[in-house]
Amino acid sequence: MARQQGTDKMKNITGLSGKVLEVNLTDQSYSVVQTEQKVTRLYLGAKGLALKLLYDRFTPGTDPLGPENLLIIHTGAYMGTGAPCSGRFSAVSKSPLTNIITSSSCGGPFGMALKTSGWDGLIIRGKSEMPLVLEIGSEGVKFINASGVWGKYTDATQEEFKAKGSGMLAIGPAGENLVRYANIISGHRFLGRSGLGAVMGSKNLKAVIARGGEYKVVPARPDYFKKIRKAFIDDINNNEYTSVYYSRYGTAANVRWSEENNMLPVNNFRDGTHTDFDSVSGQTLEKKHMTGHSTCKPCSILCGHKGVFNDKEQQVPEYETIGMLGTCLGIFDPEKIAIWNETCRKLGFDTISAGATLAWAMEAGEKGLFETDLRFGSAENINRTLKEIGAGKGTGKELANGTRWLADKYGGHQFAMQVKGLESAAYDPRGAYGHGLGLATANRGADHLSASMMVSQAFSKFSFKFRITGNPFQVAFFEDLFAAINSLQTCQFTAYAVFGERYLVKYLPRIIIRILIMVIPQVALKIISVKRYYQLYSAITGVRLNGREFRRCGRRIHILERYMNTREGISASDDTLPGRFLNEKRLSDRANRMVPLDKMIRKYYWYRGYDRSGIPTARALRRLKIS
Repeated sequence: MARQQGTDKMKNITGLSGKVLEVNLTDQSYSVVQTEQKVTRLYLGAKGLALKLLYDRFTPGTDPLGPENLLIIHTGAYMGTGAPCSGRFSAVSKSPLTNIITSSSCGGPFGMALKTSGWDGLIIRGKSEMPLVLEIGSEGVKFINASGVWGKYTDATQEEFKAKGSGMLAIGPAGENLVRYANIISGHRFLGRSGLGAVMGSKNLKAVIARGGEYKVVPARPDYFKKIRKAFIDDINNNEYTSVYYSRYGTAANVRWSEENNMLPVNNFRDGTHTDFDSVSGQTLEKKHMTGHSTCKPCSILCGHKGVFNDKEQQVPEYETIGMLGTCLGIFDPEKIAIWNETCRKLGFDTISAGATLAWAMEAGEKGLFETDLRFGSAENINRTLKEIGAGKGTGKELANGTRWLADKYGGHQFAMQVKGLESAAYDPRGAYGHGLGLATANRGADHLSASMMVSQAFSKFSFKFRITGNPFQVAFFEDLFAAINSLQTCQFTAYAVFGERYLVKYLPRIIIRILIMVIPQVALKIISVKRYYQLYSAITGVRLNGREFRRCGRRIHILERYMNTREGISASDDTLPGRFLNEKRLSDRANRMVPLDKMIRKYYWYRGYDRSGIPTARALRRLKIS
């Protein structure tokens, strides 16, 4: 699968190099791990191979903030080829927020730099006695004393070491202070969820620099690659979601769609709509704030934007930040949201979990459970509280632990908007039942990207929002598909174009598609073609892969992750939703809908090959070659 050739100045990698760098921070040593081709065939790369590398080395019950925990990065086969939206890489570890296995994807420059340094991936283990920065090149690793930058913001840290390489991972004070939802920055993008920044901080690792530019990644079948790449980009340019909505308005385009479907989080999900919603929509931000694109590289969709807020040019807040640090707190002022987004960026922690935690504190304060000066609809004290979270001081010391921890101590589980410890993103599942099932069953917690059912049911109206029949198979189907896509790796937003530009999907009346998916989902979902993905993988690696094998890889990756979580104690009792989604009504919903989770989950287990406890059966593991 992998070949390296060329001159000493610039060597070529075809597909994947098959080499992963393993670094031990405790004794400042490193070694090379060779990835077998048969393993790569089963797990593809990126998230899939990172999970397999973790599974082979991980001891169940490991303390996520202890030296035995591992942080594993993998780039995937697409990285470095110029494939559409391929500048993404994955990280996996055990989460200090959820205490189970987690994964995250990032579009920053570190992935390209690591791959073009000759390494498919990176395994980090152990703990340094002093703050460290790793400098990675094709010849190995340098260990640099980072005491001088410990305590610096993420942007200052990247500025300090920018001359040493073309890509970097770095943490801010939040990671150093072990905020359970601290993240890792690369450029202006993040490994955003589940506290991977705290894992780095627990290891006294401030940053990882990859030199880059030492290898060139070339496809095994260049002419075929060019043909499929062009067709892929044509699909993206022809699709209205990718070429118009996200390109023009960014992910903030989701504000209007969420409002239309009564899914916008308002005042800690107590409602799904608000009269002031359009003040933070992508369309409004484009008119009043946007100045241009600022995206992952390479990108064909261009959903990232920069703009002017408070007389400064900065990244336009993404939809999740607008939803969780804005509307979920009863705030509809983009200037305020932009300030808080910058505070989280510099300190280095997740805006989704931060917003959900502030919302819990506001409501717990109303109910007399928690002492706070935060109030829904008031911007006062929010920025100060965010700074306290990043510093691990004052009230922020407890808020840094997330909503599950807070509800365990003070009460309020009904309105602690989390699943398995991970705070929910900005889509209310009472507006689409399949999305509720997807949140409950997602491996890393309340993960809207695991099945992305808010897109297929609410935004694109691909299936019925308030029907139960068809949801279990549909959730499992998309979980497998996105697990495979995230193991290539490319952006999930490409699915709008790859799925939506097929003839039947594009021109068959939506009502017919919805009925078919409800009645015969196993047959109906076959109208979705994923051939662009596996054709491009075959062109890059030279490995023949068909649609059935591609989907089976996704299923294997998803179920391996589930199996690893069951070894950490996860079972059927954890596949649930916050009480608010299951038994609370909303003023904006005259039908008083609540997610009928119990009516869907058993069928989902049956499709998955889980037993009644939600654990993959030995037969299911054996069929997928999971040893």
